[in-house]
Amino acid sequence: MLTVHHLNDSRAQKTIWLLEELGLPYDLVPYQRHQVSMMAPPALKALHPVGKSPMIEDEGRIVIESGAITEHIIERHGDGRLAPVPGTDAHERYRQWLYYAVSSGMNPIMIKVYARAFGLDGSPIDEAANVELAKALTYIDDALADGTFLLGEDFFAADIQMSFIPEIAQTLMPIDAYSHIVTWLDRLHGRPAFRRSIERGGDYRLAGKAGLREPVA
Repeated sequence: MLTVHHLNDSRAQKTIWLLEELGLPYDLVPYQRHQVSMMAPPALKALHPVGKSPMIEDEGRIVIESGAITEHIIERHGDGRLAPVPGTDAHERYRQWLYYAVSSGMNPIMIKVYARAFGLDGSPIDEAANVELAKALTYIDDALADGTFLLGEDFFAADIQMSFIPEIAQTLMPIDAYSHIVTWLDRLHGRPAFRRSIERGGDYRLAGKAGLREPVA
């Protein structure tokens, strides 16, 4: 059985959500951030030098990094679900979204988070991050303009992975202008498996009022 080392208000919630979508059994080991520093507890570093969540154990192997965890779960336990057929153009676009979620799409958000932490709101680096974040959100919004999900009408694990970007972005700036993202995020948060992931993993403040929404198919 898979074990998820789950840190509150982190990407680990996406791992739980993915497992709920797939209907896979798993054990959950919860950890709480330090209330002041918001850092992960030392217990995670005792498991792996990086000391960050998400982190899973599968048959004695520890896997870190949300993108790698997603690929690992889909390849080993997905049985062809929640990912396009390997080798297709759709699969290449799917894989790009998995990595965009932790690289180009996330970089301006992290710059803004650090700027806020060090009292640099409105500084040149913060303003530069605003420009890059707007570009990232526009890119995502445009991708959603002609379909229900990122790759069209089919829901994939890339949608789960990518949802973290607007969830954090809306804590830093208004995102109402990105109407396709807002609709997509609301649709994702209404999925029964997402609601189960909140019930299993506990409060997830980045989802806002998602826990109050009615589930959708």
